[in-house]
Amino acid sequence: MKTAHFDAFSGIAGDMTVAALIDAGAPAEALFAGLDSLGTGARFSVERVKRHGISGTKFNVGFEDTHKHRHLPHIVKMIEASALPETAKSNAVHVFEVLGAAEAQVHGVPIEKVHFHEVGAVDSICDIAGACYALELLGIESVHCSPINTGSGTVEADHGTMPVPTPATALLLTGIPAYARGPETELTTPTGAALMAALSAGFGVMPPMVIAAQGFGAGTKDFPQMANVLRVMIGESSGALELTAVSVLEANIDDCTPQVLGFAMERLFEAGALDVTLSPLLMKKQRPGSLLRVIATPDTREALAAIIFQETTTLGLRVYEAERRVQSRGFETVETPFGPVRVKVGEFGASPEYDDCRELALKTGVPLKEILSVATLVWKASSK
Repeated sequence: MKTAHFDAFSGIAGDMTVAALIDAGAPAEALFAGLDSLGTGARFSVERVKRHGISGTKFNVGFEDTHKHRHLPHIVKMIEASALPETAKSNAVHVFEVLGAAEAQVHGVPIEKVHFHEVGAVDSICDIAGACYALELLGIESVHCSPINTGSGTVEADHGTMPVPTPATALLLTGIPAYARGPETELTTPTGAALMAALSAGFGVMPPMVIAAQGFGAGTKDFPQMANVLRVMIGESSGALELTAVSVLEANIDDCTPQVLGFAMERLFEAGALDVTLSPLLMKKQRPGSLLRVIATPDTREALAAIIFQETTTLGLRVYEAERRVQSRGFETVETPFGPVRVKVGEFGASPEYDDCRELALKTGVPLKEILSVATLVWKASSK
């Protein structure tokens, strides 16, 4: 399986995504011809630039846009009427639907009524369609992404001064490991977040693959303390077990209520913990207590440690490094009599996504265990 892994150590934006894929080998002329068919009248170019010593590609879109605000149905029509391949079209539409849903929730309006503002401008339409087409041109079958650096501080938008990450970006990154490091500026835009939220099969370290190429997509700014680039690595899945370094944080706690510990677990998962467990202990002076154990990626370790100190009564932590081996895995969607269910597929088996099955169980009234069982049977039948 041909895989693209995006390394968003300096954030991610739509133009950086297109540029990185061009830098990794996507033919610019073919890409520009496909984007011309959107009928935006935009002009496209690429240039070689350096960002903090790293040479990369900068993707430029020139246009005179008389429709600053667009609604989702108009954008979908533009994409569907283009000459882009069907897969690129469907992926681009999906990205805009994900983005539109986030904007609708932030502004409290139906998705059809969302004014896309900056993300409805010509450059963002071309960025999203261009990224989807570039993936198609490279023959990418699976997209992965690192934890995403959001940036910090504030940014000026149509609605005035906004915190970074902006509300829409933060909503798009729900459930995705993210952090803030480097200059106080917007490193991840709603467009970049939407691309990864819609297209990435997983977030974390690079999946096991044989690297064939890498590309660097440059952002507009050049920061003195870090390279403002998005890296993409292209390769074939190796099928090997994934070996990763993790940090384990532990604390023995005997003076904290179950409600507080439960809330701490929620906070830790929201902050990017790979796993959080509580085990019963019999501590000194025969006190019943709990062992809180958190598995973290190295980049989230300190933030998770701070949450443990903030949300529990412990005064100390044990921290040690460990290795984690994970099967090569991906997602497939199966159609059950109750609705679609995503199935996480590994080398030696598969598991229906709990959240999908739970949602269907609440919607249909069918027992959760039945939906889990049926989804597994449907996947087994389809994989033969």
